[in-house]
Amino acid sequence: MADPSEIRLKSALADATASALRDAEIYLPKDIISALKKARNSETNSVAISELDNILTNITIAEELEVPVCQDTGVPVIYVTLPPEIPFTQAIYDGITDGVIRATPEIPLRPNVVDPLLRTNTGTNTGLGMPAIHITPGDKFTITVLPKGAGSENVSRIAMLLPSETDKIKEFVLETMLIAGGKPCPPVILGVGIGSTFDGVCALAKEALLSPIDNMTEYEQEICDAVNELGIGPMGLGGKTTALAVKVKQAGCHTASLPVAVNVQCWVCRRKTVEVNYP
Repeated sequence: MADPSEIRLKSALADATASALRDAEIYLPKDIISALKKARNSETNSVAISELDNILTNITIAEELEVPVCQDTGVPVIYVTLPPEIPFTQAIYDGITDGVIRATPEIPLRPNVVDPLLRTNTGTNTGLGMPAIHITPGDKFTITVLPKGAGSENVSRIAMLLPSETDKIKEFVLETMLIAGGKPCPPVILGVGIGSTFDGVCALAKEALLSPIDNMTEYEQEICDAVNELGIGPMGLGGKTTALAVKVKQAGCHTASLPVAVNVQCWVCRRKTVEVNYP
């Protein structure tokens, strides 16, 4: 017989996940919208202005019609903060998965998750290892969703630099954006991971995308300004605004290595945090 507390936990997580996904897919965060408006007002390239106007109109229509802001609704990347009184059990994974399955027809989400080799589609945005779930301890029981589209994910990169090559970090970020060009639907937000391990640095880069973009450090601003000097512009059609922001997250690393990763995010930087209503 199923444990009633496990059933309640699964249900609460499913509700929170579905709710967070709906809001993330339809309503962009205020800091992203503000940055887009600021970029539009500072642009001088007529094509770039037109593209930014189209983006802002797109955002308004999505909100009015309560439909996803982009047809690529991404794959679900989920971050959980778990307070000590909540048991870390399989019910957490099962509840989040149930929420994704429910959200797929309700929002609706495009069914994006497929087998990596056979390419068969589950139709539910779930499958082997999906949704991607990251759990850390915290004071509150929260779910944060970061739906990630393929256009930006496909141009993300990792480099294992030498310890003496700290001066090449900015160069690697610029090279990544130059190779990406208009493919990730700029203006972009660049999440940059520095340090950790081969796998850890990619996680850092993605987690950097969860940070608000209206408070860049001097180092982040320096890289962002350099990216914008590339002139790629909105949708790759030229202009002053290639990146809305660069966010950096660091961790310690081996004395003999310097891992660096860039997780590219298109202008549709969807993220939403909700508190889980449990118990």
